[in-house]
Amino acid sequence: MLYTIYEAQRSLMEPFAELAQVASKMFSNPQTPFSQTTMAQRMAAGYDLMYRLGKDYEKPQFGIATVKVDGVEVAIHERVEIDKPFCELRRFKRFSDDPPTLATLKGQPVVLIVAPLSGHYATLLRDTVKTMLSGHKVYITDWKNARLVPTSEGEFHLDDYVNNVQEFIRHLQSTYGNCHVMSVCQPTVPVLAAISLMASRGEKTPLSMTMMGGPIDARRSPTAVNNLATQHSIDWFENNVIYRVPEKFPGAGRRVYPGFMQHSGFVAMNPDRHAKSHYDYFKDLVRGDDASAEAHRKFYDEYNAVLDMDADYYLETIQTVFQKYSLVEGTWDVKSPEGNIERVRPQDIKTTALLTVEGELDDISGSGQTEAAQDICSGIPKEDRSHMEVTGAGHYGIFSGRRWRDQVYPRVRDFILAHQPAAAQATPSARQAA
Repeated sequence: MLYTIYEAQRSLMEPFAELAQVASKMFSNPQTPFSQTTMAQRMAAGYDLMYRLGKDYEKPQFGIATVKVDGVEVAIHERVEIDKPFCELRRFKRFSDDPPTLATLKGQPVVLIVAPLSGHYATLLRDTVKTMLSGHKVYITDWKNARLVPTSEGEFHLDDYVNNVQEFIRHLQSTYGNCHVMSVCQPTVPVLAAISLMASRGEKTPLSMTMMGGPIDARRSPTAVNNLATQHSIDWFENNVIYRVPEKFPGAGRRVYPGFMQHSGFVAMNPDRHAKSHYDYFKDLVRGDDASAEAHRKFYDEYNAVLDMDADYYLETIQTVFQKYSLVEGTWDVKSPEGNIERVRPQDIKTTALLTVEGELDDISGSGQTEAAQDICSGIPKEDRSHMEVTGAGHYGIFSGRRWRDQVYPRVRDFILAHQPAAAQATPSARQAA
């Protein structure tokens, strides 16, 4: 019922948000008489802020048109490689008509970036993707908004997440012979499970896995996110945050954890900071500081765009990761697509190198939570395991922004190259592409 009420309220507010946008343009456009009135700039700024607070935020685009590879501008073509009911495997194919550059592109490592399914879209990793494209063939998991998935597609469970990751890894291995995997935040747990299961079966596993800011062991340095999960029972979550999608959407009737509730939770973690940010935006508009105002828009266009998560997946993640600690306790069983129940055993991983990355000031995944992978992946030789703590970095700083580009990426790049077979770099197969 709450979801229906929210949608009704949003629909009611939408015309007012559009009117606020029109009013803002009327007071800011020098060709209109309104712009010549007293306080016109403040009026324009106020209406613009009202518009942005009331508008509906849709899924952003990656919008990566070009990147530089060794100083040469390379064109990017984004396309869907595999389309699953709840996820797309998205590829960023690079093009160049410069022969030396093309040879460089073809010899670079293949990386699967597993994006979080925890409220925001995969475009939150835009900076991650763009930076990685300078030295890697890049694919990313682009999770779908559950309210757009018809109930005829069935439910989506944590096991399905694990199985999708394995399918994507096998696809890249069949195409390129090998691949590397990078997981950011929430997916560190299911990605480690996916690779563990592949190792236990004797399957070929990725050359390396980079795990960044994820709750491998949520018992270490618990944050507000961890505390919320432990202070309430799974029944409380079922009764208080799970709702059915309203009739107007393709996924009508599906049980979900709605995006608007997740967004409220994000904002509630730092309400003062968000209030100050919006007030600063208002002042930037009044001053005519277009660069700062545009930076605010870009951030909140991404931050305010949220998706619904299937209820089964969400509740199972809460229980498995934050309440039972099944991965580190060695009690996690996953159902394969064939219906077989398999125990997750990270200690069975032996040929996949491991790099863990944490931010010193991370308030989402606390200190030591990601590094815990080093302990449970005891089968990986010590020389193939490495850990990095980024001084002064918060959660987002380890995969986006200056610290990511200047400190983290060089370490990730070098780690991947150190575990990329020389033959794979020198003689890419005919099927390989940039």
